[in-house]
Amino acid sequence: MSNEIQPHNAKPASIWNSGGGRYNEVSRGIADSIEHCVLRLDPQPGERILDLATGTGWTSRVVARRGARVTGVDIGPDLLAFAAEQARAENLAIDYRLGDAESLPFADGAFDAVISTCGVMFASRPEAAAAELARVCRTGGRIALTTWLADSNLFKMFMVMKPYMPPPPSPAPPSPFEWGRTERITDLLGRDFDLAFEKGVSFYREPSAEAAWETFSTGYGPTKALAASLDADRRADLRRDFIAFHAQFPTPLGICVPREYWVTRGIRR
Repeated sequence: MSNEIQPHNAKPASIWNSGGGRYNEVSRGIADSIEHCVLRLDPQPGERILDLATGTGWTSRVVARRGARVTGVDIGPDLLAFAAEQARAENLAIDYRLGDAESLPFADGAFDAVISTCGVMFASRPEAAAAELARVCRTGGRIALTTWLADSNLFKMFMVMKPYMPPPPSPAPPSPFEWGRTERITDLLGRDFDLAFEKGVSFYREPSAEAAWETFSTGYGPTKALAASLDADRRADLRRDFIAFHAQFPTPLGICVPREYWVTRGIRR
């Protein structure tokens, strides 16, 4: 792992990185929420915009198509390699950098705007990540974030996985889904930004519940790494429970899981 990643984030980095290029299919599943967030960010041609926790770069590409000068940062080198390949294929000039959301490799006020779509919420030290968001955004600049609601179906999917996970360390790290409450977002960012919130629903569609397992167990780091850590019987049980959860949302054409999120828009003071 590069020295740009802090030691306490080496394990999370390896987990997220394990999805590799297949993570792009997970981003496809939240593409509607990404468009919503980009719309509220309102990137302008020539603006310097950071996509924080870019993953395989879906959001960075949406922003770059609007003419902004985009930098994408992530802790997963394999995710970034795929992102760079996609950008080249689409003739988009995006600068991808390995970096840690809690210690960004940029100067104060380096960006006109920062976007993070269901990304920064997974930083292991939220206060540090929030401080970095504020530090690299210029005065008068903007942030736009999407974060899953604290009781969303995405949270419930994690609850399906929880019984298969090892017990958390003590004290347990803060839940990423704390970012799903506007009070917590205000605690983290309200000192540096004038904040406004808008609720949205992302519709995750697959041909079947089994296809959802395939997408997540091959491309979504937390699910893939968990499945790989289990013996054959426990893995089969996890697969059964994961499929059963997604099968609760049938349509005549497959499945469609509504997943609620907040869009947070902030103006830097």
